[in-house]
Amino acid sequence: MNRMDVTEQIIATKIAKGLKWSAVAQELGLSKEWVTAGCLGQMTFTAEQAARLGALFDLSEQAVKLLQVVPYKGSLPTSVPTDPLIYRFYELVSVYGTTFKELIHEEFGDGIMSAIDFKMDLQREPDPKGDRVSITMSGKFLPYKTY
Repeated sequence: MNRMDVTEQIIATKIAKGLKWSAVAQELGLSKEWVTAGCLGQMTFTAEQAARLGALFDLSEQAVKLLQVVPYKGSLPTSVPTDPLIYRFYELVSVYGTTFKELIHEEFGDGIMSAIDFKMDLQREPDPKGDRVSITMSGKFLPYKTY
């Protein structure tokens, strides 16, 4: 058994039980965005969080332990995403990446936005012309240091 096997078991059980990610997150007292990322194999859970997930998703003891192992992050199956929704984010970075970089550097200086000290909020935004996806990303600014 590996972490991907655990992810697949979580997804299958989520479907079988009719769970929503927001309900899973509520069970842990954390954001739906972070918990979903963790359940999909991108974050590390504490022993307590993993045990709660184990009970919720009927996981084996080995699977619960695997949820506590630091995963290989950013593990998409291809370098250029082929899933249409994920590809649109790739496209956003391809088109607007230089704009993000230029504006962050202009506002903050030479550095990066952390993906570690980071939070995200995804909401449905009602619109008469068709609902919109609203994603707010907030990461700590980390300046490059001289040494």
